[in-house]
Amino acid sequence: MITPGPIVPDGGGYRHSYEIAAPARTVYVSGQIPVAPDGTLAQGFAEQCRQVWANVAAALAHHGMDLSDLVKVTTFLSDRAYRAQNSAIRREVLGDHAPALTVIITGIYDEAWLLEIEAIAAR
Repeated sequence: MITPGPIVPDGGGYRHSYEIAAPARTVYVSGQIPVAPDGTLAQGFAEQCRQVWANVAAALAHHGMDLSDLVKVTTFLSDRAYRAQNSAIRREVLGDHAPALTVIITGIYDEAWLLEIEAIAAR
């Protein structure tokens, strides 16, 4: 992990900052929701979270990238109660890769969605 200057060390598998050292191709992924390509809504937080990550991965794959190219992830949670489960699933999905991260607790566009994730990737 990178902890620049006098910033409290991270404790959640993310970086405080992420530098792209040279010009790179960049992909901006719009907020992904917990709906499968066939239009079905995943049930429960864990299933919704995994579906959202699958949608992020699919968007990146369309551009020839994968989750290891992520440099910034913003997760919108509908409830604080999902923080630990969200972190665990993110670590499961990303492994050792730790992009810059923001988690926001907020109302989500559709009440049935428990989270939404937007991302930036660069290669």
